[in-house]
Amino acid sequence: MRFAEEFLLLLRAEDGTLSRAAEWLVRAGLGAAVLMDLALENRIDTDPDGLFLTDPAPTGDPLLDPMLAEIAQAETTHDALYWVDHATRHADEIRETALERLIGNGVLEMKDERYLWIFGTKRYFVLDEKVERELVQRIKTVLLSEVIPDPEDIVIITLADGCGLIAPLLSPDEAARAAPRLELVRMMDLIGRAFLNAMDVAVQPAAGKLDQN
Repeated sequence: MRFAEEFLLLLRAEDGTLSRAAEWLVRAGLGAAVLMDLALENRIDTDPDGLFLTDPAPTGDPLLDPMLAEIAQAETTHDALYWVDHATRHADEIRETALERLIGNGVLEMKDERYLWIFGTKRYFVLDEKVERELVQRIKTVLLSEVIPDPEDIVIITLADGCGLIAPLLSPDEAARAAPRLELVRMMDLIGRAFLNAMDVAVQPAAGKLDQN
């Protein structure tokens, strides 16, 4: 399962809506998810100064290859923050592709409650509870023990925490125990840090307006 798919599972509220985070956070998360998958597929790499193409060969995954092609065609090297911001422009396509895959694989079912295709909403309900349960357990195991996290665990925890999706998974006592561990995990991935920086940049204008009131 790709990170965008896992991210959407964590985003799903009890009423079936994908509403556990603000839309601008979701768009940044979906873009970063694709970049992180490309990194784990050894197509891109990062250092503090830039994000680099290491292999232009398509992965064969329609969720990843459009972004890979754009990176391959870029005439200038940009840092990870630039590409996280750029990837948000494709958030709608990423979301739809990931949801179609979750539905096609029998993980979710969609109920379209829209009227005249405008009013109402789409709701997504879990068909395969094992997939969701195992995802949550992976996250809790990393945060509540000293186990060495896999790269996949680091990525999904970074994405989830950046969008406020970790707290609903933990009791207050667990959240207090997990806090130091969570801070450590958040700093383990360069693209993950770029994602967190992108959120900070996005929130600054709003914070500035609040300060003026």
